Amino acid sequence: MFGIGGKQENNWAAFEAEALPLMPDVFRVARWLAGDVAIAEDLTQETFVQALKSFHRYAPDTNCRAWLITILYRVNGKRRMKLGQLKLVEDTEEQIAETVAFEPPIPQEITDEEILSALEGLPRKYLDVVLLTDVEEFSYREAADLMGLPIGTVMSRLHRGRRLLRQVLAKSARDHGIAAQG
Repeated sequence: MFGIGGKQENNWAAFEAEALPLMPDVFRVARWLAGDVAIAEDLTQETFVQALKSFHRYAPDTNCRAWLITILYRVNGKRRMKLGQLKLVEDTEEQIAETVAFEPPIPQEITDEEILSALEGLPRKYLDVVLLTDVEEFSYREAADLMGLPIGTVMSRLHRGRRLLRQVLAKSARDHGIAAQG
């Protein structure tokens, strides 16, 4: 495959320089998407295989991390379709928004484990947006593009996800005898 000419060798060198250093970032997102290390490893491997095959379409000096995460989301979507996990259900965003009335602040004494547990308890559509914007630090526009959603939907889900997260963390703080401020 690589013995044909210099173009493929240059393509491999560019891929190695731009994409491969981002493997830990892709794995971290895959771990959140899959919830299982072995599946996350498979997703990461398949993402990089697909990325290498289509690297000729990648525009140099653009956001390679966003490009790889987009491929990861597609690979994961195909995996979920095969497993029959991707089911269309009625959108209950408004029902959830109506039941969450109070937005308590997050006390500083909350541990990382409690935050991770609270994140894992979020509904998937909110978790994905919180993960991409607050943990992976993608902009709203980048998150919207990665997820194939309008930017307003991303902002709305982020707001609701953060609200649910604050509510869970405030309850956790009360359970530990920490009074919520505000």
